[in-house]
Amino acid sequence: MDNPSIISHVSIGTNDFERSVAFYDAVLATIGCKQQMTHPGAVAYGKVFPEFWVQKPLDGHEATRGNGTHFGFNAANREEVDEFFKVAIASGATSDGAPGVRPEYSDAYYGCFVFDPDGHKIEATYFDTGGA
Repeated sequence: MDNPSIISHVSIGTNDFERSVAFYDAVLATIGCKQQMTHPGAVAYGKVFPEFWVQKPLDGHEATRGNGTHFGFNAANREEVDEFFKVAIASGATSDGAPGVRPEYSDAYYGCFVFDPDGHKIEATYFDTGGA
């Protein structure tokens, strides 16, 4: 199988592993992702491959978030973006931009932004290219 992704995987740290796993189980399911791998203190999500890891910091110190870092997830349509946002907020996220067109990025760009319970910025995006 040809892997269309340009990134093998990314990892984020969490200070409440069980809460984060429950959050990402619910939120990533809205765009067709599920747990692909687990290790003690770590879970990887993806559609086919383990691309997005949530884990306890390996050094045992507190997890921190990156200033200016965020993770964007592809959605198949606007409805998935809407559901991603709705489930994220219901699961403890904080809004940083409700679903909508973002013409400052592209007229085809439809997305939403939230901060997960650990403060990591995540988004769901659909590029409505009209089949182009």
